[in-house]
Amino acid sequence: MKYTAVSLYRKMMDCALKEGVAMAYLNAFKTPYKDLEAVKAVPAEEFFELHERLDDTLGPGFSIRVGQQMKIEDYGVLGLSWRTCSYVGEIFERSERYFKMLSNTYVFKVEKGNPFSVIHLLREPHRKGLELSNEATLSATVVVLRAMSESNISPTEVCFKHSAPSDISSYEKAFNCPIHFNQPQYSISYTTADLAMRTAKADVSINRFLVERVEEETKGMEINANRIASDCENLIQDALPSGIPSIHHIASLMGMSNRTLARRLADNGVSFRDLIKKTQERIATNLLRNSSRSIAEIAFETGFSEQSAFNRAFKRWTDQTPVEFRNQQ
Repeated sequence: MKYTAVSLYRKMMDCALKEGVAMAYLNAFKTPYKDLEAVKAVPAEEFFELHERLDDTLGPGFSIRVGQQMKIEDYGVLGLSWRTCSYVGEIFERSERYFKMLSNTYVFKVEKGNPFSVIHLLREPHRKGLELSNEATLSATVVVLRAMSESNISPTEVCFKHSAPSDISSYEKAFNCPIHFNQPQYSISYTTADLAMRTAKADVSINRFLVERVEEETKGMEINANRIASDCENLIQDALPSGIPSIHHIASLMGMSNRTLARRLADNGVSFRDLIKKTQERIATNLLRNSSRSIAEIAFETGFSEQSAFNRAFKRWTDQTPVEFRNQQ
């Protein structure tokens, strides 16, 4: 699944609120503002949709303004590790490995030259929201490099593959350099000397510790996208002896709304109903195969109040009755 860290999604919504967008509008999205505390990442397509709708609402340049509002602290431990890099350009050398904490949709590549170096943003736009997200990324790059160096370094050139909007005043203010649209690539250029500049808080030992933390959190981000279904399945199994649990019950145990849980499961290609059936079938076949419990007891363990209902369900799952299945083991 392609994802974007919830911190970036939240930053966009916070900036939209500051520019006058109503909270009710932001709570109408698939991942609403009110549910963000329970989420670590959102599907990338939802992130791009948010870009598109806010651009329509707030006009050209909103994505650029979001990038300018980014603070290095907004990137969490990853941002802290950037501060302690040895030199400014080191951030891009780490991008392929560690930017997964932010999103698994892009990567930077540096083309070093003398006197200029070009940083390519490798993310092809398949929709307008992705174009806007690329704008925000390049805009935020300016802010981050200034924070790392604690100096007012500026790019020498910025290129976008898409066409220019009707108003580029936000772009001119953010980049303060020549800006080109309809170019072959997305890129931002700096003098090679600026990228080689020592960071203001360079510290090898602290940086090593922070990079270890980034490694841990990066793995956690990847696991998070796949573990929702397994966590949900475990909770269903615990609940079944008391009856088939509702999605509301399981969602509350997982600290999220019904809608958020349903969406997160859909991202993994399953529904809540699918997990109920899968869990019931797994428990039932395991008990029939490996225990001497009666059919009535197994029916109870899998959430059925009547053995006859369990028998019919098991027949649908396996084309066998529970007795036939057990006799074959």
